[in-house]
Amino acid sequence: MVEAWYMDESQEDQRAPHRLRPNRGLRRAQPARGGARPRSLAAGSGHLDADNYETDPCLKEIRRVENYSWMDIITIHKDKLPNYEEKIKTFYEEHLHLDDEIRYILDGSGYFDVRDKDDKWIRISMEKGDMITLPAGIYHRFTLDENNYVKAMRLFVGEPVWTAYNRPADDFPARRQYMKFLAEEAQ
Repeated sequence: MVEAWYMDESQEDQRAPHRLRPNRGLRRAQPARGGARPRSLAAGSGHLDADNYETDPCLKEIRRVENYSWMDIITIHKDKLPNYEEKIKTFYEEHLHLDDEIRYILDGSGYFDVRDKDDKWIRISMEKGDMITLPAGIYHRFTLDENNYVKAMRLFVGEPVWTAYNRPADDFPARRQYMKFLAEEAQ
């Protein structure tokens, strides 16, 4: 079940929840105000089934409608991912992409952190069965949680582009378009 909250400023273990005290949780629709679209899609009639993703008709329909023509599976765990320590550091550096980033959690859990319109961090907790779309141009980062394991499907429209642009990257058209979206949303 997708849950989101504003983060504290602690520099301690990135895998900890980092909730403000008192907690400033966000209602389900609030992360979408920044463009991130987390979806919690539990198994059942008309919902994604992470245990049967290879044959899931709901996933097939989402891929058709959203034109997600390419996908792969990544397992992030110290015993499964080559150059694990280096990759974890890279994923956690604040960056943006020039294309949407779509992730579907097949097993395990982790956090996507995104910046709100005031440049504050929002932490989005993702677990098995959750899907998120991060729009092109949004500053974000990813980390495992304290379980140290996630298996995720990466989806793309067209050929995958893996390039991350670390902050500052404000001059890219994707970033300018995203900032325009935020300004329009605020009106």
